[in-house]
Amino acid sequence: MEGTNPVNKKLVAALSGGAALVVALTGCGGGGGESDKEANDWAKTVCDEVQPQLKKIQSANASIQAASDEQDSKKLQQTDSEAFKDISEAYAALGKAVQNAGPPPVDNGEKIQKQAVKELNSTSQAYKDLQTAVDKLDTSDKAKFAAGLNDIADQLNKLSSSGDQALKKLQEGKVGKAMAKQPGCQKPKGTSTASPS
Repeated sequence: MEGTNPVNKKLVAALSGGAALVVALTGCGGGGGESDKEANDWAKTVCDEVQPQLKKIQSANASIQAASDEQDSKKLQQTDSEAFKDISEAYAALGKAVQNAGPPPVDNGEKIQKQAVKELNSTSQAYKDLQTAVDKLDTSDKAKFAAGLNDIADQLNKLSSSGDQALKKLQEGKVGKAMAKQPGCQKPKGTSTASPS
C-alpha cells in the first residue's frame, strides 16, 4: 500500500537542493576589508527584508520534511501545496526587497539588480507552478499520486540546479561583503538545512 513514501523523500531531497539557492543568498559571513557606507546601507536595506523570508522558506521546507512519512495522500498534498505557496511568496518578497533597495553601488549595479530581481521572481513563479501541479494531483489513487509527486520532485531538482547566477553576482565584491556582515542576511540560527557539503 505504500508508495508515496520514497517519492516524498525524493521531494525532501530535491527541496534541500532548492535551499541551496537561499543559502547562496545568505552568503558566507565574515570577509574582512572595509566596505564603504553606501554598500553597507544598501545591504542593510535588503537584508532586513531577507530574514523573515528565509525563515518562511525554512519552515516550509521543514513542514515537507516532517511529512515525509505521511501515508495520507490528501494530507501530504495539503502540506506540500501550502509549503510551495509559502516558498513562492517568500521569493516574490525577496525580489521586491532587491527591487526596492535600488541598484547596488557597484559597476553595472542596475543590470545586476535587474537580473537578480528577475531570477527571484521567476523562482517564485516556478514554486507557484509546483503548487498548482500538487493541487491537481489525484489523491484517490496512490500510484497516480506517487507518480505525480515524482514528476514534481524532478521539476524541483531542475529548479534547484538552475539559476542562481544572478544572485551570486549580486553578492560579489564589496556589496557581498557588506551583505555577509548584516545579521539579516545570515542564516537563521537553530535551523538545519541540507547537510553542509
